[in-house]
Amino acid sequence: MGGASARLTKMFEGHRLTPTQRRIAHCMVRRADDTPFLSSVELAELAGVSQPSVTRFAVALGFDGYPALRRHLRENQPEPAAGGEPPAEAGGAANPYQQAVHAEIENLRRLAALLADPEPVERAGALLAGSRPLPVLGLRAAAAQATGFAYFAAKVHPDVRLLSEGGSMLVDRIDGCVRAGASALLCFALPRHPRETVAALDHAREAGLSLVTVADSAFAPVAQTGDLLLPAGVGTGLTFDTACAPMLLGWMLLEAMCDGLPDAQARLEEFDARAGERGLFADWID
Repeated sequence: MGGASARLTKMFEGHRLTPTQRRIAHCMVRRADDTPFLSSVELAELAGVSQPSVTRFAVALGFDGYPALRRHLRENQPEPAAGGEPPAEAGGAANPYQQAVHAEIENLRRLAALLADPEPVERAGALLAGSRPLPVLGLRAAAAQATGFAYFAAKVHPDVRLLSEGGSMLVDRIDGCVRAGASALLCFALPRHPRETVAALDHAREAGLSLVTVADSAFAPVAQTGDLLLPAGVGTGLTFDTACAPMLLGWMLLEAMCDGLPDAQARLEEFDARAGERGLFADWID
């Protein structure tokens, strides 16, 4: 995560923010370099909230109002790099498609910086490896990430249960996992965050499950004290959000989970042997 983004994130940590305030915080982190120069009206428009909400957000952080918050941000801006203006992005980003790619590259850079401390991912991997069964939740936009994770996880984990559909049966399926012995649940939560996802996580907490959540921001509506939340930004430059960083983070969790499963390699070798016998994959046929 870049210096300005990291400073903002640290400022917001420890504050109990409302969903609207988390939305403002998320917007500020994503626009960290611009935030000190935005008016409260401009920030409200970018975050999709009202101007009074921005004022209340500043007060919740301990400032007299938004002007005081903006003054603080200006006074604590990082020093510019030697040599004047920062270099332009590689490639020039001449069109919206290139701009979307560069935005995702930046999300991946932030994820790489976050992984400088591997402990949260390693801890998450141990929780997932130890849960029998392992429920994997992802609704609507996050269903693809949950489905991909569950597909590969099932090759090394003895009991993976995909929860990618909402409705009245969702809570029943979580309860079934708990009765079967589950101790943890993995959730992929991406914008726009379905109310069903929030409600399902609340129920899972009440049922005693440890929650590991991959979300687009540490201020996402699914974030709660005590959960293990791993943030990975999404790209917003196209009509629909892109989620390269959350997908890659899911694969990191797969790797960490494999490290916690002593028989993971044996299971993979067994699958490969059976797939070869069946001629399952075209690129394995002589």
